[in-house]
Amino acid sequence: MKLFDVYPLFPIEPVKAEGSWLWDSEGKKYLDLYGGHAVISIGHNHAHFVEALKSQLDKISFYSNSVKNSLQERLAEKLGQISSYPNHQLFLCNSGAEANENALKLASFVNGRKKVIAFKNAFHGRTSGAVAATDNPKIVSPFNSGHDILFLPLNDEATFINTIDNKVSSVIIEGIQGVGGIHVPQRSFLQLLKRKCKEVGALLIVDEIQSGYGRTGKFFAHQHAEVEADLITIAKGMGNGFPIGGVLIHPDIKPWNGMLGTTFGGNYLACAAALAVLEVIESENLMHNASKLGNYLMEQLKSFPSIQEVRGVGLMIGFDLPASLASLRKEILVKHHIFTGEAKPNTIRLLPSLALSKKESDLFLGALDLELKRAVGS
Repeated sequence: MKLFDVYPLFPIEPVKAEGSWLWDSEGKKYLDLYGGHAVISIGHNHAHFVEALKSQLDKISFYSNSVKNSLQERLAEKLGQISSYPNHQLFLCNSGAEANENALKLASFVNGRKKVIAFKNAFHGRTSGAVAATDNPKIVSPFNSGHDILFLPLNDEATFINTIDNKVSSVIIEGIQGVGGIHVPQRSFLQLLKRKCKEVGALLIVDEIQSGYGRTGKFFAHQHAEVEADLITIAKGMGNGFPIGGVLIHPDIKPWNGMLGTTFGGNYLACAAALAVLEVIESENLMHNASKLGNYLMEQLKSFPSIQEVRGVGLMIGFDLPASLASLRKEILVKHHIFTGEAKPNTIRLLPSLALSKKESDLFLGALDLELKRAVGS
């Protein structure tokens, strides 16, 4: 049997990792400034994280959600404390796609509506309902989970005001749009969404799957706008590579038996991983580090004359290159052994571990400087 070939692959096989570094099967060392789409939040193979998983494996790794699991309760309590959402409730699942699917369903359960407003360049997952809320012409869902999805331009206040009405179930927006190339919602725009949702009885869903977990210097990116979301979806950095996702749910939404369900969500190993991540974020002050290093990187990137625009907050950064430099990401990987991300056609994305050091940042900046000078012939 062959693998179903849907991923374009670099001819590199990582076999070992530590902190912000990877080693491939040939022994070559790479600096990882992408972390598997913002998944590696506290660094590869962090000792506290590894020990938490090993310790849990000696006890129990899985049983269904039909029995009490105090690890889930500990995780919910710690997450509420660190995120500044202590009164929200937590539903645990396995991925960001599953989290968004459940958030869309919850909103419909609350108000009985099916109309959803989403925003262009957003990427909300790969399950049927979540794909329906994905403005991606190459991903077409044969389903729609009964939702009528309407896409609007990000930060277009006039169009949003003219569109939202009392038929809208929910408005879903990423704290910072990631896959489209790092686009930041304006503070006033997020505040408008919250205000209009309240007026018409819709729920505000903030997708923090990529932008959450301390990446922007606050626990959630939307907290920079000082708004409170009704539903917040999380995954990626939540487990530092261990599959886990969740939905933070407003306390006014009351659960009933069978309302949501998941087989593997909230299993013992996943909870142990997620707890370890929160403990490291807190003990090592990683949100502050993300803010400090992010500001440094963006300041330095803006000094390069060949870079057209720099966007982001904290360690969620994108910068645009002219079309003539579209191969720069590959050059940095092949010649300097540094992993970065991209958004077509010409945006490089940086989503490193929140424990990234200044020395590691400078290695990247030096490589970037060298390749830009080579490319423009100076």
